[in-house]
Parts: sequence; structure tokens; C-alpha cells
Amino acid sequence: MEWFPIVAVTFKFLVLGTGMFFAIKWHYDQGKKGKEKERRAVLRAGAKVAAVFVLSLLGLGLVTFVLARMLGLDLTFP
Repeated sequence: MEWFPIVAVTFKFLVLGTGMFFAIKWHYDQGKKGKEKERRAVLRAGAKVAAVFVLSLLGLGLVTFVLARMLGLDLTFP
């Protein structure tokens, strides 16, 4: 009975280590397959996010300018 934990833990590490090795290898191989399509998709999504950000920034600036004019704030540069 004293040897059982040693054998069980060793077996557990061997099985889990082998499983992790093959899982990492499989994910690495899958990542190599569609890398070009994925890169295009990421770039397209990034461009969309940047465009939405710039448009919302311009819209916020316009709303701020209109609100400041309506409130009669001085918008001249010194």
C-alpha cells in the first residue's frame, strides 16, 4: 500500500503530460492552417473598431460644440 501513491501520481503525471502535449500540438497545427484568413479577419475587425471609434469621437465633438453654443459659452481661442 505504501507504493500505491507513488505509482498513481506517476501514472497521473504521465497521462496528463501526454494529453497536454498532444492538445498543444493539435492547437498549434490548427493555428498554422487558417493563419492568413484569421489575420485578414482580425485586420478587418480592427479597422471597423477604429472607424467606429473615430466616428463616435467626431460625433461627441460635434454634440459638445453644439451644446456649448446653445449654452452661450465662449468658444474662441485666446
